[in-house]
Amino acid sequence: MKKLLLLAIFICSNTIFSQKVTDTIFSKRLNEEREIKIGLPPSYDKYSNQKFPVLLLLDGDFLFDPFQGALSYGYYWDDLPEVIIVGISQNKNNEREADCAVDESTGLPVDKGEGFFEFIGMELLPYIEKKYRTAPFKMIAGLDTTAAFANFYLYKDNPVFDAYISMSPELPMAMEEQIPERLAAIAKPLFYYHSSADGDVKKMRDRILKLDEAAKNIKKETLNYRFDDFKGSSHYSLVLNSIPSALYQIFSIYQPITPLEFNEKIAPLTSGYVDYLIKKYDVIDKSFALKLPIRINDFKAIEAAILKNKAYDEFDKLAQLSRKNYPKAMLADYQLAQMWEKKGENAKAVKSYMAAFQREEIGDLTKDMMIERADVLKKSLPKKGDKGKKEPVVEEVPAETPAEGTPAETPTETPTEEKKTE
Repeated sequence: MKKLLLLAIFICSNTIFSQKVTDTIFSKRLNEEREIKIGLPPSYDKYSNQKFPVLLLLDGDFLFDPFQGALSYGYYWDDLPEVIIVGISQNKNNEREADCAVDESTGLPVDKGEGFFEFIGMELLPYIEKKYRTAPFKMIAGLDTTAAFANFYLYKDNPVFDAYISMSPELPMAMEEQIPERLAAIAKPLFYYHSSADGDVKKMRDRILKLDEAAKNIKKETLNYRFDDFKGSSHYSLVLNSIPSALYQIFSIYQPITPLEFNEKIAPLTSGYVDYLIKKYDVIDKSFALKLPIRINDFKAIEAAILKNKAYDEFDKLAQLSRKNYPKAMLADYQLAQMWEKKGENAKAVKSYMAAFQREEIGDLTKDMMIERADVLKKSLPKKGDKGKKEPVVEEVPAETPAEGTPAETPTETPTEEKKTE
């Protein structure tokens, strides 16, 4: 199974991320040329106003491809956003040893290590921001020596990076104590991921576990913390487990509404289903500077929650949101039709279904479906000459749930993630 996953990852990396270039930048602080690899998102040229988060990879020689593959796979299923990947080459002449030089007595960067620290923050990142359309959200990742080096950016009062992926870090003196202290003290929102394995280097593993013991007790809303301790993995194989785990931790809010999210967070609500959806996408915008149209699957999930809890009045607000996101589509009128139908006002429901018929199809919603729904309800409407007769309530059309993969009928249960098609 793992081999199949890896195969899928590398196939995706070769097909989706087509814009991969090698560049060089001269560093005044290092007084040398440095090679970097840039991976641009597949839609970078298509959407000229879109900005993208930045993922900076230390050890870019061997970490670039697995990160790119995992991101490509996640993007294909719309689970992960597109990002700009920047990999620093550090292993052609064993530059990483000098790049990450640390004073053993202070545990801080020294000599070329100090220059490399400044090169990243004062030269490389400004270069990338000037040349490409970058969002404010920045991530950094490394393995053992470079993972520990990435942690030095947490020593700043206002760290330049928002998310840290520290895989089996080879911690310098006292870092297992200082990192938890910094995570507790820093005010800005942070994502912090680190990992080890039962087959990891023991002297490194003991200190990593000590860091976790202190960090997991930090209770603050602005810290998103995760530690993975993989079973049956070695120091090097834990990387292929860590990468997707870290990315899915950082971008968990980005994912479409899953059955788990629906059952645990949405279905138990007594009201405010549309507000939940609005807040979800506001968080995506504020956290990652990504302005996304609300996914059709997420609209279906909220529709299912409204129907499940008979909160039919919320369809009005949901329709307003649909009109804003998909002004030419039939989605909003379809939702209004559902509201009127469930409230027993069939004449208004017919009118809304016919209005939907005039608009563009979207997702699984079709013109034929709108006509069929309207025709069913027309049969229940009072005929001419039947003055004074109360409009009967139409018997509900049997509903399929989102779990069955279509909104054509009224969803009543749990949504599932729709597969992205080519």
